[in-house]
Amino acid sequence: MPATYNDLYLDARKALKGAGVDQAQLEARELLCYASGKAREEFLRDLPLYASDGVEKRFRGLLERRLKGEPVAYLIGEWEFYGLTLDVCRDVLIPRPDTETLVERGILFVRDLPDGTRVLDLCAGSGCIGLAIAENCPNTQVYLADWPEEALRVCRQNIRRCGLTDQVNPIQADALEPPPRLLRDFDLILCNPPYIPTLEVGRLDPSVRDYEPRMALDGGEDGLKFYRAIAKKWKKALKPGGKLIFEVGYDQAQAVKAIMEEQGFQNVQAAMDPGMHWRVVEGNTEPSGTVD
Repeated sequence: MPATYNDLYLDARKALKGAGVDQAQLEARELLCYASGKAREEFLRDLPLYASDGVEKRFRGLLERRLKGEPVAYLIGEWEFYGLTLDVCRDVLIPRPDTETLVERGILFVRDLPDGTRVLDLCAGSGCIGLAIAENCPNTQVYLADWPEEALRVCRQNIRRCGLTDQVNPIQADALEPPPRLLRDFDLILCNPPYIPTLEVGRLDPSVRDYEPRMALDGGEDGLKFYRAIAKKWKKALKPGGKLIFEVGYDQAQAVKAIMEEQGFQNVQAAMDPGMHWRVVEGNTEPSGTVD
C-alpha cells in the first residue's frame, strides 16, 4: 500500500526516537524534504499526499544510514547555523548551536567598529563562524583560515552560497605555526580549535567519532595544544587592543583563561552558552604600544 508523506515522517520519527536521537522530529523532516526535493513549506503542505515509490525508496535508504550513525547533515549535504544554510561534508565539522555563543561575542565586539574592521576565523572548517560575522556585521572584512585544502574548498563554496565574495576571503594557514605575513593587523580573531583530548576521541558518540574529521576534533594529550600555540603565536596577528575569542570544551574555561593570561592577554573572561556551560574565553591585547 502506498505511504503518504505523513506516514513516512511518523515512521521515521518513531524509529529515530527509538534509536535515541535527540532531534528526531527535525531529522525526520530534513531527511524527507531532501529525499523528496521539497522545501519545508511544500513538505508541510503535501503531508496528506502519497509519496512516489522512488521518493519512499530513497527516503528509507537515507533513514537506514542515519540509524547506523551517519549524521543527517552529511546525508543531506547542508546544515543551518546562525540563520545561514551552509554546505557541509565529512571534510569539516558540522556547525553546532553551542558555537553560536562564540559568534555572538564576536558581533558584540565588532558591530560598532569602523568600516574595514578585520576579522579572522581561525580553524575555520566550513567557515560558519566567519560567515555569520560577515553576514551580521557589514563593516567587517573577514578571512577564513584553515590548513586542509578540503576544508578551504568547503569555505569557498559557502562564501559563494552566502553571497559574501566581496567581504570574505579564504586562505590557507596552520594554526599551530606563526601567522603568515598576510594574516596580521586583525581587530578580532575567533577560533573554535580541536579541543578533545586524544584518548577521549575514541569514546565520542559514533556519529561524531566515525564520521567527523578527527583532525578537527583531536586537541592533543590534554586537549589544550591549539590554545597554547594560538595564544602564543597568533597574538602578534592582532592589533593593539584587539581581541582573541576561543570556544572551549565544557571543562576547559579555567585552563584556557590561564593560558591567555600567561601570554599577556588582558581582561580575560569567560561566557556561558544557553546550556549554562562555560563555552567561550576571550581576552584583549595591550591597547597601545608594541604587541609581542
